Amino acid sequence: MKDTFAAADLHHIAVPPASGDAAHRVLSEKDFVDSWAEITQWDGYAPTPLVSLSGLAGQIGIGRIDYKHEGPRFGLGSFKALGGAYAAMRVLQRELGERLGHAVTLEDIRKGVYADACSQITLSSATDGNHGRSLAWGCQRVGAPCKIYIHAEVSEGRAQAMRDLGADVVRIDGDYDESVNLAKSEAEENGYFVVSDTSWEGYSEPPRDVMAGYGVMTREACEAMGAAPTHVFLQGGVGGLAASVAAFLRQYWGEKTPRVVIVEPDLAACLYESARKGAPTVVQINEETIMAGLSCGEPSEMAWDILREEASDFVTMPDSIVAPTVRLLANAESGDEKVEAGESAVAGLATLIAAMRDADMAEALGLNASSRVMLIGSEGITDPAIFAAIMGGADHV
Repeated sequence: MKDTFAAADLHHIAVPPASGDAAHRVLSEKDFVDSWAEITQWDGYAPTPLVSLSGLAGQIGIGRIDYKHEGPRFGLGSFKALGGAYAAMRVLQRELGERLGHAVTLEDIRKGVYADACSQITLSSATDGNHGRSLAWGCQRVGAPCKIYIHAEVSEGRAQAMRDLGADVVRIDGDYDESVNLAKSEAEENGYFVVSDTSWEGYSEPPRDVMAGYGVMTREACEAMGAAPTHVFLQGGVGGLAASVAAFLRQYWGEKTPRVVIVEPDLAACLYESARKGAPTVVQINEETIMAGLSCGEPSEMAWDILREEASDFVTMPDSIVAPTVRLLANAESGDEKVEAGESAVAGLATLIAAMRDADMAEALGLNASSRVMLIGSEGITDPAIFAAIMGGADHV
């Protein structure tokens, strides 16, 4: 392994998980069953690969690495295809039922029964790229207008991908959290329906549906593994991905559920700070991380309810180890299957490699030669220009 990983400055805090039933209460078994029943009926559905990185595991000294590669998901390049599009359908289901005065099924929405009514309902959201792309795709499938708000650092390639799916894309000068605030205010002014992957006071149903959609990915991984991993390293962001995976793992594996390690860029560590302070905590983002999908300063309150009970470790990582990890996977440097991953996808793997180069950190995380680690490779190549720059040797883009 390159010296870059050995020199990485990781920060770790261990927090005894709070007791409670959030993994069943915030996201129920029925939430996950319902999302599975719907999403597996979508055109193009297929389980994404669970890639065994056995060569890399041997090199860094652990027993097993299973990497859930979400790049092929519905041709959209990321796990978020599961969440935003599903939550959009659920928003439409509720609103159409209210307007029409009778129950509306997701199947009928999917089959175009309510296409004319859907065309009168605008769905909107703020995004770093992948969630908005999923929402735009979901709206396009059912004929609903879509308005997406992006911040200054979202790449033009990601913006164009959403436009290509029919979305009206609005770029602001501020950061992600400011784009969230603008999406909220313009929705109130114009009667749009916000489909966000983060929750706040009085707003919980769409984020719950988003997280329920992600459960399809975790169920696929669990069924493919056969035995519970000892650890799962999960990217931070607002916490929706991590909370969904942690809740599903608890429901699926029970007392055998793996140790949950939350990983964040040190430039946007709202979950780390929340763990340190014992409550949801907003952090100021002064510099954008290369991991665009994780550049979030405010945690989802709903996600935090789950993570405070399921996560035991919170780790921050530097940007310096991201590009080398992308290249390691794409070049099959360890003799494993080639994987083309985006910047946010490798946060867990990069942190794992760096932790295994630091004996004290490995011990603190309970990592050893018998550890079996599950990772969520959350995105593939969602911006070809950025991927090409990284593969060309760039460590900052």
